Amino acid sequence: MLAVTVVASLAAAPRAAAQDGELRAYRIPEGSADQVRIDGLLTEELWTRVPAASGFVQREPDEGQPATERTEVRIAYDDEALYVAVMAFDREPERVVARVLQRDKLMESDFFGGGMRFAGDDAVAILLDPFNDDRNGVVFATNPNGAEFEALVSDEGREFNIDWRGVWEVAGTRTEDGWSAEFAIPWRTLRYPDGSPDQPWGLNVFRSIRRKSEDVLWQSWQREGGGMQRVSRAGDLVGLEDLPRQGMNLQAKPFVLTGRRQEVNDADALDGSTERAGGMDLKAELRPGLLLDLTYNTDFAQVEVDDAQVNLTRFDLFFPEKRDFFLENSGIFQFGVASNPFEPPPFLMFFSRRIGISDDGEVPIIGGARLTGRVGGQTLGFLNVITDEAFDLPRESFSVGRVKRDVGESAYIGAMVTDRRSSDSWNTAAGVDANWTIGNAWVWQSYAAQTFTQGGISGYSYRLAYDYTGESWGSYFTHMGISPDVETEAGFTVRTDYRRTESYASRRWRPESLLGLRDVFVFAGGAYATTVADNRFQDWVGGFAVNPTWESGDNIMVYFNGAETVLDESFELTDSIEVDPGRYRADHIGWFAGTAPSRWMSLSSNGQVARFYGGHLLSARGTLSLAPSPQVALALGYTRNDVEVLNGAFVADIYSIRAAYSFSTKLSTNVLVQYNSLDDAFSTNVRLNFIHRPGSDLFIVFTENRGDERPLWNVMDRGLVMKITYLARL
Repeated sequence: MLAVTVVASLAAAPRAAAQDGELRAYRIPEGSADQVRIDGLLTEELWTRVPAASGFVQREPDEGQPATERTEVRIAYDDEALYVAVMAFDREPERVVARVLQRDKLMESDFFGGGMRFAGDDAVAILLDPFNDDRNGVVFATNPNGAEFEALVSDEGREFNIDWRGVWEVAGTRTEDGWSAEFAIPWRTLRYPDGSPDQPWGLNVFRSIRRKSEDVLWQSWQREGGGMQRVSRAGDLVGLEDLPRQGMNLQAKPFVLTGRRQEVNDADALDGSTERAGGMDLKAELRPGLLLDLTYNTDFAQVEVDDAQVNLTRFDLFFPEKRDFFLENSGIFQFGVASNPFEPPPFLMFFSRRIGISDDGEVPIIGGARLTGRVGGQTLGFLNVITDEAFDLPRESFSVGRVKRDVGESAYIGAMVTDRRSSDSWNTAAGVDANWTIGNAWVWQSYAAQTFTQGGISGYSYRLAYDYTGESWGSYFTHMGISPDVETEAGFTVRTDYRRTESYASRRWRPESLLGLRDVFVFAGGAYATTVADNRFQDWVGGFAVNPTWESGDNIMVYFNGAETVLDESFELTDSIEVDPGRYRADHIGWFAGTAPSRWMSLSSNGQVARFYGGHLLSARGTLSLAPSPQVALALGYTRNDVEVLNGAFVADIYSIRAAYSFSTKLSTNVLVQYNSLDDAFSTNVRLNFIHRPGSDLFIVFTENRGDERPLWNVMDRGLVMKITYLARL
């Protein structure tokens, strides 16, 4: 009865009203009996005295209309933490969808970029912009199960870093009126300026009502130039007075590791070795918002292995960064072109996976330092990491310097320098870039970069691009060039001597009462590429795509492209098949499709049929995802590539099983099993993670690889590692 009574009081309290676009935080008096119990139940009497943000507005499906279900958000604080209470009313509480219990699974980057979206549950996300810089923010999200999710937003969504981890608590629960949640975010997790008590923070709240495929926001609900990632269009959180200053806010996170590893030797036998290691990460806030991170004897044994891929190009594959040390504030070091669902990034001046990872295996990291954050109107980033000798590689130093200067409301101009050097070689890159918005939805980006390598070799790259995303119309344009002698040894470059111009236009229709459709998205355009050195033709592509989405959340996209490519030099497609130089047609038709992720069983698929270097390519991928309960998640994946070229043919199959069991929000087990028929390689990765206290983990990780140049069931290597970390806030 108490919970029902308090909720009724919250709904009726006349003081629980915020001004439009502004919410006042409630200061819990020092020595007061008022306390917030993080149990998800808004039973504390203090919540009846706290003003509420309400009046949420739909972004989908009916832009500008009031949300069909009421949401109220209240914020209080004391000397320890910021507390957020969310009451997500629902007139059909039994239909609330909550299948996720595991950490970091609630949200994901939008498939085509341009923001963030909820993966499949009813959920609420809180965006905070403590510096009120209208560019960068931090997101905390949860669902009725109390699953934890946090992320960093940089440059109004240019990067959405879902791999960052903060120290905070949350609990959620179902109620008779819907569901509710309580957040406790320690001040030591948030970075904020000294400032005056009159300085507001940026604040926004995003809710998903999954069974209706309804997205509602407190502010920035507009389709044109809106969305959660548009930090400049957030509301204001006011009333934060006398916030604690933590001095240097020093944090120490030591780790110890022990394990056993076996590897095949030259005699085709397994050699075993015992691993014992220890190390330390230190974090200090030198001044408000400016963080110094130090790491010694860095280890990443707990990081999940990469997904298996088959490379059907003559270029390097691109794998995302997953290691903790390189994730926080990683958006500061973004310079170049981000990856998209169809291709890897053409040019990145800095790519952190160049550090500590080689083609032959992991390279030991001796130590490193990183300084990142805000100083006045500048965003700064400096990084230096030293790696040890390994696999015939010498000891190396990787350095990055980055500065971005705020211009106007949400634009910036910036510069960056990267350097990789050893005792016998060096490579340096430097460049300037800019990002600005015209109106609400015209986002322009540009950069110019120069690279220098020992021996006097230098190269350059440049880009000018815009992206317009309106309610019904959209367009995209980019022109970029990469000279023949570009070397980014601390970054990532797909190909050199390449100039490309690309343009697309799109139209979105929202038919009423037609076959259950929510919208139909159509886009068309193409690209043309030549060499930089002598303007020789390299590639062209042009076509269109149709993407209907249903009210249920089901969707399919079908596309067709005519294309042609020139191969100047031969390359090995596999160990036994070489593709000859020549000019080839590359026409292709393909699809992306998926059922609504809110269902306990969902299916996604993509693939293409293409003319491929004088032959054909049939590529298809499907994933069946099962979530029968919040504790259990299972994904069965299959990819097939049927390839025929002039000099041969092959079939490559990849099978994968990804399973997770969450005992609670603090204890989970993940299993990833993969088989690649092309390499005849079988791999297993099992990870148990126990969060024994906030910010502190126990990992037990088993890895094993079989086959890959040996008979399939013969072990290549295996290892069992236990790693424990402990976060101490000094």
